[in-house]
Amino acid sequence: MKLKKIGVLSCAKVYGIIGLIMGLILGILLALFGGMMSAASESGIMFVGMGFLGIIALPIFYGVVGFLAGAVTAWLYNLGAKWVGGIELEFEK
Repeated sequence: MKLKKIGVLSCAKVYGIIGLIMGLILGILLALFGGMMSAASESGIMFVGMGFLGIIALPIFYGVVGFLAGAVTAWLYNLGAKWVGGIELEFEK
């Protein structure tokens, strides 16, 4: 069995969701780091603001970049599969 074509939009959506989740995890880590830095610094409000901005901005950024990367990846796969026949897959019943 060969995988001859990937749905560009479906691949883009999956990549976008994965990017959004990764961005959320990184945003939470940034917020935790910002909280620790604010406790150790005199200008702590800047670090807290940076952390909360990360929780909002990073998931959006990573989601959009993931969506675009998924679309481009699927499009390039489909283009290459026309030339070389696609990826062979083997399934077991």
